[in-house]
Amino acid sequence: MKTAIVQHVIRWNELEWNLQHLTSLLDQQPGADLYVLAETFATGFLAEGSTEQADVQWLQIFHWMQQQACRLDAAIVGSVAAVDDEGQLRNRLFFVRPDGSFDYYDKRHLFGFAGETDAYVAGERRVVTEWRGVRILLQVCYDLRFPVFSRNCGDYDAIIYVANWPASRSEVWQTLLKARALENQCYVIGVNRVGCDKACEYQGDSMVINAYGHLIASCERGKEEVAVAELNMEELQRFRWKFPVLKDADGFNLTSVTDTRSA
Repeated sequence: MKTAIVQHVIRWNELEWNLQHLTSLLDQQPGADLYVLAETFATGFLAEGSTEQADVQWLQIFHWMQQQACRLDAAIVGSVAAVDDEGQLRNRLFFVRPDGSFDYYDKRHLFGFAGETDAYVAGERRVVTEWRGVRILLQVCYDLRFPVFSRNCGDYDAIIYVANWPASRSEVWQTLLKARALENQCYVIGVNRVGCDKACEYQGDSMVINAYGHLIASCERGKEEVAVAELNMEELQRFRWKFPVLKDADGFNLTSVTDTRSA
């Protein structure tokens, strides 16, 4: 599966500019099966979390994702500050297909250090979706620090992490992405933004890592760029068969989390 990681600038709370700009970036790399954008890609990270503002914006962003997925005949992934049916704010990662169908994952681990827990409600579902022969676990930013929640139970082939991860902790981002690939014998797709907002500077370091821990695609640090990697399922299955680490994994149950798999 041809996967495009889109490392991009986000103008804070400038929805129209961000969507137009991302449309032009997507056109730079046609022909991918999957395009992955950053966390809160259309607005930047709105830690103060206005539900009124999000209620107006999130449907427009979602419809843009549907339009782009149809236009490119590809899946589009990115997170949005969305309002749920009960009027609660969620950091919601959408996985949108060309026919308009979608899955979503609400960020489980909210970043209290930056005030996310004050405005947003945490998700409870662990979500695995499937696209063109690849099973994908959906995750957002701070989830990367919690390996139990992302543990491979033999139910996925790749993890997507979308982020607004500060430059000051970039080494942690890179190290943990590699660790998740190695311990779960899977591909890891990590997409982080570049540029600045009111709180932080971001340098990207977006990358795709294979199950051997090898970097197979990356974006230049600090630069807007779209990079492409091929996810090879035959190669992955051969490695898992030859070196069956996951068969020796410890068993556990996440009793407070609903496990959701989608076709």
